[in-house]
Amino acid sequence: MPQMSPMMWFSLFIMFSITMIMFNQMNFFSYKPVKIKSIKKMKKKMT
Repeated sequence: MPQMSPMMWFSLFIMFSITMIMFNQMNFFSYKPVKIKSIKKMKKKMT
């Protein structure tokens, strides 16, 4: 099995790091919290 040069390992590390950062940012910015007012209205409707 051929060995990878240090620069190749470094570029692989950079690629995975950028992928992880992009994935985390997508998850962070796609999350929309529910407003508290709507939760209170839902509780009133259930009772």
